[in-house]
Amino acid sequence: MQNSPLTAKVRAEFPILKREIHGHPLAYLDNAATTQKPNCVIDALVNFYKKHNSNVSRGVYTLAEEATEIYEDGREIISKYIGVADSGKIIFSSGTTESINLVASAWVQPKLKTGDRIMVTEMEHHSNLVPWQLVAQSCGAELVYWPLNPESGNCSDGRLELQKLDELLAQSVKLKQKVQLLAVTAVSNVLGTVNPIAEIVKIAHAHGVPVLVDAAQAAARMQIDVSAWDCDFLAFSGHKIYGPTGIG
Repeated sequence: MQNSPLTAKVRAEFPILKREIHGHPLAYLDNAATTQKPNCVIDALVNFYKKHNSNVSRGVYTLAEEATEIYEDGREIISKYIGVADSGKIIFSSGTTESINLVASAWVQPKLKTGDRIMVTEMEHHSNLVPWQLVAQSCGAELVYWPLNPESGNCSDGRLELQKLDELLAQSVKLKQKVQLLAVTAVSNVLGTVNPIAEIVKIAHAHGVPVLVDAAQAAARMQIDVSAWDCDFLAFSGHKIYGPTGIG
């Protein structure tokens, strides 16, 4: 199959796609798991280690100051990329999983009481499920699932019903079981469902419930505007948006 000029141009930016496997040009289809790295990312990493490598915020000599400036520039770039006015709200981690675990252990768990609730959807990745299972179990809290919308019988169309969210949150108020957090994915890694985050957050906030958004699959595939979404936490990884592993 002949590549279009645009396809050929894009492929040329990814060195790994020059490989042949079983006599055919490599076709990589696992971007939901991790993305390959373009020349500009590889070159930036090599350039840093060649010219600026030093600890960040640990010294007043030239290399340390250069490394710190590059590091903080990254914070500014990310804040603009996801629509955050204050770059000081960008907290670097090792990726989506650590970011969610950090919120779970440092922000939610200290507030949890026996009988409280944490709400997740039925379409969550394990990284946005297991942390909530663990903190709920440790505090005697209840993990509540926002189910997928049944289209007919027991079959689902893979979407979430906003009215059901409102009902579940209202039920928690009636039962006097405080929902300490709603954790929801922006885009499902299995179904590909794109959730209406702004609407979800609006409903949750109307019930006084903060929202964490797992944007691991969304960050490279759609425009993210944290200011418009009004979510309280947002997590994603560098390695899924053509960046290095171990950052988020």
